[in-house]
Amino acid sequence: MTIEDYRPDFVVEAVYDLTPDSLRKYGIKAVLVDLDNTLIAWNHPDGTPELRDWLDSMTEADMPVVVVSNNKYARVKRAVEKFHVDFVSRAMKPFARGINIAVNRYGFSKEEVVMVGDQLMTDIRAAHRAGIRSILVKPLVTSDAWNTKFNRARERRVWKKLEDKYGTLDYKKEI
Repeated sequence: MTIEDYRPDFVVEAVYDLTPDSLRKYGIKAVLVDLDNTLIAWNHPDGTPELRDWLDSMTEADMPVVVVSNNKYARVKRAVEKFHVDFVSRAMKPFARGINIAVNRYGFSKEEVVMVGDQLMTDIRAAHRAGIRSILVKPLVTSDAWNTKFNRARERRVWKKLEDKYGTLDYKKEI
């Protein structure tokens, strides 16, 4: 395992900044997205109007979005069912299991898929293990669930090593 295993391909402010056109410029035809603190705030499971608008724009552009979450089935189903988005629960990130399930379920080509998430230690690492590109976004809220706090401490050390090797990782408004 090397520091490159945690290096995102793109660093963007928020999932809502990703547009079908910007994704297609990079040959991306499907988006896998983490749930908590990426798509919705972990402590606000109902989402926002901004989320609805983003998902509608992706649907209108025929850009599939699949949630890949470590949460249990009932939690993910409750969070996404009103948005009519498919999902893989208990993804076991940082392992590739959930990403591979989504890729195989839809017959996506790994070159045409991207994983979007707010954590280097789980989302970005899982994308590398699965052989797909990754987009790191800022967490939607600054607080974390208890089980994420441990990863954030490790993540700060990894972030420093990434910046020492590659320079500042600046969040942009698009890929």
